Amino acid sequence: MTLPEQHRTRIAEERADAERRIASLTGRFTAIVEGSEFTTDDDEHDPEGSTIAFERAQVSALLADARREVEDLAEAQQRLDNGTYGLCIRCGLPIAEVRLDALPAAQTCIDCAG
Repeated sequence: MTLPEQHRTRIAEERADAERRIASLTGRFTAIVEGSEFTTDDDEHDPEGSTIAFERAQVSALLADARREVEDLAEAQQRLDNGTYGLCIRCGLPIAEVRLDALPAAQTCIDCAG
């Protein structure tokens, strides 16, 4: 398998994983919202209310992160298709393979990321 094929496979795997997380988190969020229908709306005085609000906020943030990851991976796929994948968007130098392996959607080299 050539290096571009390896990158394409890695991006597809990461994207599928992020999409599975989105599906799971969406289900969790729905369950939290549905479960909160049976509790009081007064989060301030209900001992369970703050926990439910925290859970809802936490799952919402994780869901936003997973959606952003899918977008970043789609952009990485586009760069791969355009022949610019693996080149830093700031300085134009190659991004180290170990960085791309760890972060397939990386847009910058280590020097420009810092």
